[in-house]
Amino acid sequence: MVQGKTCRLAKMASLILLGALMAKMAVAQPVRIKDIADIEGVRDNQLVGYGLVVGLPGTGDRLRTAIFTRQSLVGMLERLGVNTRDNEARLDTRNIAAVMVTANLPAFAQPGSRIDVAVSSLADASNLTGGTLLVTPLLGADGEVYVVAQGAVATGAIAARGAGASVNRGVPTSARISSGGIVERGVPFALAGREQMRLSLRNPDLTTARRMAAAINRASGEGTARATDPRTVLLALRGRDPVSLLTDIEQLRIEPDQVARVVVEEASGTIVMGANVRVSTVAIAQGNLTIRITETPQVSQPNPLSNGETVVTPRTQIEVDDQAERRLGVLRTGVTLQELVRGLNSLGVGPRDLITILQSIKAAGALQAELEIR
Repeated sequence: MVQGKTCRLAKMASLILLGALMAKMAVAQPVRIKDIADIEGVRDNQLVGYGLVVGLPGTGDRLRTAIFTRQSLVGMLERLGVNTRDNEARLDTRNIAAVMVTANLPAFAQPGSRIDVAVSSLADASNLTGGTLLVTPLLGADGEVYVVAQGAVATGAIAARGAGASVNRGVPTSARISSGGIVERGVPFALAGREQMRLSLRNPDLTTARRMAAAINRASGEGTARATDPRTVLLALRGRDPVSLLTDIEQLRIEPDQVARVVVEEASGTIVMGANVRVSTVAIAQGNLTIRITETPQVSQPNPLSNGETVVTPRTQIEVDDQAERRLGVLRTGVTLQELVRGLNSLGVGPRDLITILQSIKAAGALQAELEIR
């Protein structure tokens, strides 16, 4: 019991220290603008399509219940010159499955280039392993076809079933086709001829946006960049080649700022604290009352030839643990993240109790940071 509790405390401390180390590294070391900002308008486009996977070893849809799969099969065969509509009710095969096909069309993708596609079962197919996706057009939000997908699907999953047991590893009803989509048309977006462009911060912050603009102005000339809001930095091209300018800007390094934040994943008990988290002077006491009742009945045997009866005598042992050894702890004002972690660990609390303590510190107004509970 003690060993298990010690392991949980060690795991909790490791998670907190890992989050602290990552936050400290992010603040202390400058990073490239390329890694924290995107060029506005240069983005992926999501595509979706409906298709059929064939060649499955009896793990496809049941045509009697999957009506859309049966109708799709009949329609496909008609386009290929095979008429099965008069005998549609007699179709009974388990080697075909209706699927949804999705993909992300990268920016500047040109016709003829290839992209990966994801395939997901739509009806009651149990396994897509070994199947082949037939030609499937992928549509954008405007209803136009941008990619055509086809190829052998790969699930990377294992599924085996017997009379009394089954084994599943991964998700056999979802698969991918590497380079299975051929781009038929690209989304037009031109960099040339623009008078200005915008850089969009992935984590909006006024300080970071101003530092980015200052770094760009030092490297490319005063007035080139201007922070317009916490997310956007406006670039004035002034007739310069946008590709060359953006290439130089991407390699500039700045020190991003971050909001003091504590993120709590309540389901898993994970706690991550940023480097700027501070705590005002606060006293913390934590303890739980634990009562253990152990029943150890004993059997009482009569003496030989005494005509006595065997009886069971109850024996009850009650232990009360009020955790009196845990004392009131004091966290001084303005403590660093390392001191905060050390002080909380000294109380010997687990992840669940630590979440409650953090909520109580926030409620008391002593936690100078955002507390985000997921």
